[in-house]
Amino acid sequence: MNSLITLNPLDMALALALIGIAIALSRFSNLGLEGQFAIGSLRALLQLTIAGYILGFVFALNNPFAVLLTLGVMLTVATLVTRNRIGKKLKRLLPVVLGSLLASTTLTLSYIIVLIIQPETWYDPQYLIPLAGMILGNAMDTATLAGERLVSTINSTALEIETHLSLGATPQQAVAQPCRDAVRASLIPTLNRMSIVGLVSLPGMLTGQVLGGIDPLDAALYQILIFFAIAFANLVAVLLVTRGVSQQFFNQNMQLLPLQR
Repeated sequence: MNSLITLNPLDMALALALIGIAIALSRFSNLGLEGQFAIGSLRALLQLTIAGYILGFVFALNNPFAVLLTLGVMLTVATLVTRNRIGKKLKRLLPVVLGSLLASTTLTLSYIIVLIIQPETWYDPQYLIPLAGMILGNAMDTATLAGERLVSTINSTALEIETHLSLGATPQQAVAQPCRDAVRASLIPTLNRMSIVGLVSLPGMLTGQVLGGIDPLDAALYQILIFFAIAFANLVAVLLVTRGVSQQFFNQNMQLLPLQR
């Protein structure tokens, strides 16, 4: 395998030109997406550049406190984004999301680091930070989908839920089906990616490792590990989030609260 071909400023300018062409096509087609393309590309450029410098510093430092601080920032951002997308009016949602993402990511990472990869130090940033980023990012997306779906369903089926309650069902029994539907719907993208990977698309981690000069088979094995870890973490996250979100809709007397979003 050849070593990675590094990109210079001219290469990046040519890459940025693709966004310029996309903006021109959007304007020509009257899509109205020019601003979103421009802002999105600038944010990606700025955020990834800063992340590159910060990760380079953390990798060189190789200190457990620096690694944990980095993971803490990632978890905080993921929690806030997920909470905001599910619904800001749910007052006790923040600890539910934080606990769900923390539990699913920590459990999955601990299993991978301790039992499978077994690096010399548990906090090795070369493994811990990239793995945490992929697992946490996917858990965030899946939890958001599940939470949004559940909130929408409960709000739209309030009469049906109240009927179940009046017949003696507990709050968890009354929302059991909406919770199951939300979990299934949120996991569809994960299951779809697992079923077509290698046939239709090559995942980012595999592509990145191959570009970096890693043997394709070794890269494929790591990608398999990541897919299994993501599937597990996503399931744990959505089970915790849906249970926590559903509890926000009932008071201490097991009565359904007014519509929330």
